[in-house]
Amino acid sequence: MHKSKRMINIRSKDLDGAEISWFAPICNGDDQFLGAHDMRYKSSWENASNILLTADRLGYRNILCPSSYQVGQDTLTFASAVAPLTQNINLLTAIRCGEVHPPMLGRALATLDHILKGRLTINIISSNLPGTELSSEARYQRSREVIEILKQAWTKDHIDFKGDFYNISLPSAPMKPYQQNGGPLLYFGGYSPAGVDLCAEHCDVYLMWPETETRLKELMTNMSEKAAAYGRTVDFGLRVHMIVRETEEEARSHARQLMKYIDVDKDKGTEIRARALDAKSYGVSRQGEMRKLANEEGYAEPNLWTGIGRARSGCGGALVGNPQQIIEKIHRYMDMGIRSFIFSGYPHIDECKYFAQLVLPHLKTVSMPEIQGKIPISHPDTPLAAGKRM
Repeated sequence: MHKSKRMINIRSKDLDGAEISWFAPICNGDDQFLGAHDMRYKSSWENASNILLTADRLGYRNILCPSSYQVGQDTLTFASAVAPLTQNINLLTAIRCGEVHPPMLGRALATLDHILKGRLTINIISSNLPGTELSSEARYQRSREVIEILKQAWTKDHIDFKGDFYNISLPSAPMKPYQQNGGPLLYFGGYSPAGVDLCAEHCDVYLMWPETETRLKELMTNMSEKAAAYGRTVDFGLRVHMIVRETEEEARSHARQLMKYIDVDKDKGTEIRARALDAKSYGVSRQGEMRKLANEEGYAEPNLWTGIGRARSGCGGALVGNPQQIIEKIHRYMDMGIRSFIFSGYPHIDECKYFAQLVLPHLKTVSMPEIQGKIPISHPDTPLAAGKRM
């Protein structure tokens, strides 16, 4: 018997565009130079909302609003404040599962989804709650229970759930979102076996951090197989920093300048990385592996620079090059099956504008909730929209 060929299966396989997203640095993640905090780039309402609204105006289709216990802004509070100011952009709002009692979390998400008229997407986070320590398996089980409670609320009239963390029985009306067909899309990033299994069973977009194309394909193949075991497919996304300039040398020069304080004080990068709640995660260790595979200048493959990972935890790579190089690289990723991209840069407002000027006009962009048929044609029959007052 011949072994069947391992395949990458994509939910939106026939899609000829991609979701192009930016990043809102609400958790102290913006600066001109890494390792040197500049007061101009604080995670204030003024700075972060300006970046988000600029991305909306320039044509980005989604924007990640992250979650972290650092000086900065609370994710749901920030998203709710900025939502009515937006015109077209979706908000990829991160929720750290377990922080909020699931029915009240569902109510908050339903409120935000109605404010946005269905432009809410959700990033599922399973990191430890600040000041606590749980095993990886326990954290993902807690996330699974939160997701299952949300999905019951989005698809049924009554929640009846019994699990390891939650035992809940109550009507679901207060949690009904604006979006239909199963509620908002769930984005997920995680590499441990328990995390991959959770995404395969319940989530819609599997987010990866930058690695070589070969390693990304391995992750995508593995996730495809895991999802197939649940009778599902997922879409794939890539979270990666961006440095694009008119010429490749200008882009590489900016990358070098970005690290000038880290180059002087090499211990500074280690200190910054250690602050993050996910600093010891498997995903972060894989970013460390990429730096070891890179050449002397930090490039793991053409136009994929790993230097940023020397000074931050989490996503540690950037695409660096001229517009044509970046466009070709994005198209290579799309040919692999990646349908969603979350870009960012330093400073975020400047790089947001560079990318919008030099690259974005050459890409066909889509909204994932629209593609997946989540947005109703008219106001839905929910308590916060056209439904009967309860």
